[in-house]
Amino acid sequence: MNAPDQPYVLREERDGVVSLTLNRGERFNPLSTGMILALLEAFRSIADHASIRVVVLAGMGRGFCAGHDLKEMQAHAKDSAWLTTLFDSCSDLMMAITRLPQPVIAKVHGIATAAGCQLTSMCDLAVASDDTRFALPGVNIGLFCSTPAVGVARNIGRKRAMEMLLTGETIDARTALAWGLVNRVVPGDQLDAEVARLTDLIKSKSTAVVAMGKKTFYQQIEMGLAGAYSVTGEAMTCNMGLPDADEGIDAFLAKRPPRWKNI
Repeated sequence: MNAPDQPYVLREERDGVVSLTLNRGERFNPLSTGMILALLEAFRSIADHASIRVVVLAGMGRGFCAGHDLKEMQAHAKDSAWLTTLFDSCSDLMMAITRLPQPVIAKVHGIATAAGCQLTSMCDLAVASDDTRFALPGVNIGLFCSTPAVGVARNIGRKRAMEMLLTGETIDARTALAWGLVNRVVPGDQLDAEVARLTDLIKSKSTAVVAMGKKTFYQQIEMGLAGAYSVTGEAMTCNMGLPDADEGIDAFLAKRPPRWKNI
């Protein structure tokens, strides 16, 4: 069991990969105010470090994340200013993931419910163990999962999101995969290996190109068609000006591995 003075988030860095582990496993790692602020600080500290290529987000204990800390929320149920700050901070956290130059991979096990399901949906990639359960169960306790729906609906589509929101039922990992909430589902004993495979693939690419591509993707995905093509066309022009684009094309034409200048 974690003592109150233990860090909310454990950080480990190895070979260009930073692993952030939610460290309140005895309570299924709720997104309390302390946890949210710790994650925000962790992401902010990572953003400007070019040596960090990929971020892996995981949870300690029996599950990834069970959502907001309901005990904490109930203690402030009549304090609308406190609640507004909580949800604004959580939204800042979710958007910080998409704004981070480095790709973020969720390594999910056990459960990912409510804001924990939202957290999964907002990561760039997600790998789940085959025993994981996902849910937006707020309706069961009279608290509709409105903010978690933002990320989840952008992954799985309206009808499926509304099914989760209106019924509160759980879906299994294979359903989450079929619906598009996660990228891979593997046996629990293969979870680390599959995440490592993805991090190794990403690390083999140009840092500058990946960062530019991620930024452009999230810019265009919320736009109309004309705006999206305008933004991405400009991005492609800028991308062609990068030294790594020059190197990558030369390497392809010469049938040799690229030697990235920005890696």
